Amino acid sequence: METKLNAITMELYNKQIQTCTDRELYYALLTFVKKQMGEKKIISGPKKVYYISAEFLIGKLLSNNLINLKLYDEVADVLKKNGKSLAAIEEIEPEPSLGNGGLGRLAACFLDSMATLGIPGDGIGLNYHFGLFKQVFKDHKQTAEKNDWIASKSWLHDTDISYEVAFGDRKVKSRLYDIDIIGYDNGLNKLHLFDIETVDESLVKDGIDFDKEAIEKNLTLFLYPDDSDEAGNLLRIYQQYFMVSSGAQMILEDVKSKGIDLHKLGDHVSIQINDTHPTMVIPELIRLLTLKEGFSFKEAAEVVSRTCAYTNHTILAEALEKWPLSYLEKVVPQLVPIIKELDRLVVRKYRDERVWIIDEDDRVHMAHIDIHYGYSINGVAALHTEILKKSELKPFYDIYPGKFNNKTNGITFRRWLMSCNRELSEEITELIGEGWKKDADELKKLLEYKDDTTVLDKIAAIKKDKKLELAAYIKEKEGVAIDPESIFDIQIKRMHEYKRQQMNALYIIHKYLEIKSGKKPLRPMTFIFGAKAAPAYVIAQDIIHLILVLQEIINNDPQASAYIKLVMVENYNVSYAERLIPACDISEQISLASKEASGTGNMKFMLNGAVTLGTMDGANVEICDLVGRDNIYVFGEDSDTVIKHYEKADYVSRDYYKKSKVIKEAVDFIVSKEALKVGDKENLERLYNELLNKDWFMTLLDLEDYIKVKDQAFADYEDTDTWRKKMLVNIAGAGFFSSDRTIAEYDRDIWHTR
Repeated sequence: METKLNAITMELYNKQIQTCTDRELYYALLTFVKKQMGEKKIISGPKKVYYISAEFLIGKLLSNNLINLKLYDEVADVLKKNGKSLAAIEEIEPEPSLGNGGLGRLAACFLDSMATLGIPGDGIGLNYHFGLFKQVFKDHKQTAEKNDWIASKSWLHDTDISYEVAFGDRKVKSRLYDIDIIGYDNGLNKLHLFDIETVDESLVKDGIDFDKEAIEKNLTLFLYPDDSDEAGNLLRIYQQYFMVSSGAQMILEDVKSKGIDLHKLGDHVSIQINDTHPTMVIPELIRLLTLKEGFSFKEAAEVVSRTCAYTNHTILAEALEKWPLSYLEKVVPQLVPIIKELDRLVVRKYRDERVWIIDEDDRVHMAHIDIHYGYSINGVAALHTEILKKSELKPFYDIYPGKFNNKTNGITFRRWLMSCNRELSEEITELIGEGWKKDADELKKLLEYKDDTTVLDKIAAIKKDKKLELAAYIKEKEGVAIDPESIFDIQIKRMHEYKRQQMNALYIIHKYLEIKSGKKPLRPMTFIFGAKAAPAYVIAQDIIHLILVLQEIINNDPQASAYIKLVMVENYNVSYAERLIPACDISEQISLASKEASGTGNMKFMLNGAVTLGTMDGANVEICDLVGRDNIYVFGEDSDTVIKHYEKADYVSRDYYKKSKVIKEAVDFIVSKEALKVGDKENLERLYNELLNKDWFMTLLDLEDYIKVKDQAFADYEDTDTWRKKMLVNIAGAGFFSSDRTIAEYDRDIWHTR
């Protein structure tokens, strides 16, 4: 190993390992790992999966690839012998800006698991130059800057393959870049990322503002461009069609090159549509088959319907895309007759307008295309799938009960334990052997040690070390000193009202007011947030503002800051998550019951020994089943109660405010003199009025129970022995949430590649 690395550093820099800089060693390792991966076989078989997604939040790849090549320890030892640190070198790597939140991270985990299990399965997405955006805090507010990550030397491989994509008003050329996806102790799949040949990064002038109408220049600049105006909406349609048209052409070209009859496409290809963003692949494939391959419309629709499957990721109506027909006529007029014909066939068969593709307002419901013309519809947690069947998609379930199935999400343990918490991974291996790395169910063997104080002490010591590491990192990055002996309560996820970061903030206000009145907690508490808000999502921006205002007030109050600290980390991403998750004591999973489809952060936290504080929502339900009520903190109304509130429209937040002194004090603090002295009156008053007069996601409904149960969790933390058992039980119960299990189920029930 040392000889190989030295040969590369000599070739690149005419230096030995010990005299190279960390940056030079990063590029040397990039070259080395690419060479090692190039010697691996491409995974192949009679049937292939194409996983199409607007996001792939793959994170940094050096350590993950070394782990999957089973070379991490050897490389780390060689570097250490030469006075170098692999951890320091990993810091040099830029993080790809290819995703936003759970949807994109899930897609990345799935690619890892497909390669690990030997399933022929490639990703298809876009090569965003600036991703979502880089979050920068100024004046206690989120501002957005471009998140530049593409370098001349990276994991991207330019294939020289391109496709022509025609829109209503122009034609462009896509260019294909690939990233190799290596499985753990297995072969290679690919992540195919399409870029536009005429992209122009200089179009972005101030922050993330750019000319949304310069399609040839802007198409792959940003993920989810601001859709608060028509130009932004049209740009999203341009992006989506660009992705699926390039992908569809690539798929058909690949199949034809193997001599496969396209009439049997579904026997050799499964296209998994990840949320509604790639829906246009269905009419686009029909268009290509009829226009270029001589299929009749009926033949093409039948073939495509046997090829495409749809994953639903949301219960929120606003997240199920509905494009005005007029927008599609502008951007993709060639698809409009196809979509109208698909709708006509549905209307002719079903009188229920709720299942039609085009509604009375001439809006095209993308999920409806997926459901009617895909062969599988899956939810991503047991509760989520049941809600889809019984409520949100019931008219479709009544028509197609056989199409609906559940595939509870999972995470790759290579990234979320073996890479980000090597100490815990090594301790687990010492206790139960290597088998869990390929069969996560073996983590159950840890339960044999739940009364072994020596083992519990070791796990607690690892947690303490991770808290020390995080405290040092936050001091360096955020300038906030936090107490490693305090209890770390962490909420990291996309900023959205249904995830209820605002409820967590109200708890913090309540605790601050208690301390100011003389009621001191048993132990100091540290509250950590990480989240980006969509630029057009005003209330989400206001919640970030409130958290940053509270951070200023609390951390600079000598009386309060001895007992409570608050930090919102800037530009939360995968790399930050890899530091936060191993250090967490209490995992905040507090969405309104019935609104979170699954969540995957909850799985990562439990795997690393955090205890969940959550509602019975998404995969929290399954976590509770796995670890038992004694090892999770549950609060709030259940999903049935919440759904009934929506049906009856009988939830009035102001009633809860009037009835509860605790709620009133916490909510009123948002517009108190103390808060207004630090914060912006417009932002704070808007959020205050939203909570009092709308509160669509029922923050105040659950607030008092949340305070009660959270206080209990903090109190229980003082019982060291019992808390350490909770940690171990959570780690032992996390095996079910391996994305290897999820992908095995996709293959068994949907793809049938093996």
